[in-house]
Amino acid sequence: MQQAHAAGPIARPRASGMDHMDPPFDAHWREIVEIMQEGLLLVDAQGTIKMVNKALEDMTGYTREELTEARCTIFNCDACRVVRSDSQTAWCKLFEKKQFVRRKCHVMRKDGSYLPILKTASILYNAEGRPLGAVETMTDISELDRKESELQQLARLLDEKTIFHGMVGRSAKMRTIFNLVEKASQSDAPVFICGESGTGKELVARAIHDLGPRSDEPYVQFNCAALNESLLESELFGHVKGAFTGAFRHRQGRFEAAHGGDIFLDEIGDLPMSVQVKLLRVLETKSFERVGDNRQLFVDVRIITATNKFLPELINQGRFREDLFYRINVIPVHLPALRERKEDIPLLADFFIQRLQAKSDKNIKGLSPKTLRMFMEYSWPGNVRELKSTLEYAFVLADDGAIEPDHLPSNVRAPQPTQAISMETCPGDMDQKTQLVQALRQAGGNKSETARILGINRVTVLNRMRKYGIDLKRVIQI
Repeated sequence: MQQAHAAGPIARPRASGMDHMDPPFDAHWREIVEIMQEGLLLVDAQGTIKMVNKALEDMTGYTREELTEARCTIFNCDACRVVRSDSQTAWCKLFEKKQFVRRKCHVMRKDGSYLPILKTASILYNAEGRPLGAVETMTDISELDRKESELQQLARLLDEKTIFHGMVGRSAKMRTIFNLVEKASQSDAPVFICGESGTGKELVARAIHDLGPRSDEPYVQFNCAALNESLLESELFGHVKGAFTGAFRHRQGRFEAAHGGDIFLDEIGDLPMSVQVKLLRVLETKSFERVGDNRQLFVDVRIITATNKFLPELINQGRFREDLFYRINVIPVHLPALRERKEDIPLLADFFIQRLQAKSDKNIKGLSPKTLRMFMEYSWPGNVRELKSTLEYAFVLADDGAIEPDHLPSNVRAPQPTQAISMETCPGDMDQKTQLVQALRQAGGNKSETARILGINRVTVLNRMRKYGIDLKRVIQI
């Protein structure tokens, strides 16, 4: 064996080195190689493995017999794949450029897992200067990778408290939300979470429970739009055997299951009027009756509700009880749409990319500058949920490097020029008159289109125009 030169390709034997070892040492060079901590292999000019040491066996899980005379591609090294695919004149750029190589990469073990290594490789020459093959050393850096990952995670956690119980943001609006959630969690008063779909209402509800004095007690989550009216009452309050067809046994409801803790009623705007009456009673008396039973049960729960609908409009339509609204709207938490806190978009994108990277063997670096500009200009009607889905889509198409515009769904690359009007879901954020004026302008004065935008009927549009004294011609001209 000839010694690898530290600064470049291994040249013809020189006046010092292993070729001029004293005979006793020269006879033991294989033993010296075997006690190395770094994995070592020799390959010929065609890439066939000719020799490996014990450290390489331990690192890769392959035996010496399995590796000897096998192609070096057996390790499926990600750096080598790039080198081979780009090379036109040689099977490996190491032989094409004849230069010393040192780089961080990943090799595949026998069991299919990937090992991060630092690879050092160089050409071996014979006395006439022709390449005989190459020598490579591999240093296991998995522990260093783990430490680096831990430090990055710690840095993100310490970065201005940008991650709060699964919610990500450093904008003023999100810092206000974080502060409000912390204070609301210490109260037993009902919390009403409102905001567009995809803004993180479930995360807020869970954070309120986890931060509060009831955190060791049950947390029960229920979607009010998940079941039809006939099943909702039984699901929430339970039933006794024989209460209705199919009630073969007593059943505990969600309120009983949440006793002592918190219950989160999502999509509260979809709750039927008949069930709203019973919910109002629970809020006022802390008691209810199972379906088919006349015994009164008492329960100690804090109620958290959420919706993406504008409840005052449902009240006007006779679809939601006004007294119930005032009972649940004690501590309102309004989650801003993503387009209202665009400064958080790079942070959110990095957060989701890091999570996707941890579950993938792809080396995605982040967003390209062009993609980031596209993200900042897009309106994100689906909010944070849409941003997360977009990045999941991009991870399927991208192989490595930065996420480019071509990796994005078509709706993000070429959004429609006219976006739907932003409808606030929390009372007080935008009054009915302002909503109506904005919708009329967007619809060009068309009352039917205005009704469609607002989710109401045309008669309601006309009644509100009369109520607020809105002059259509004046609205269109402004």
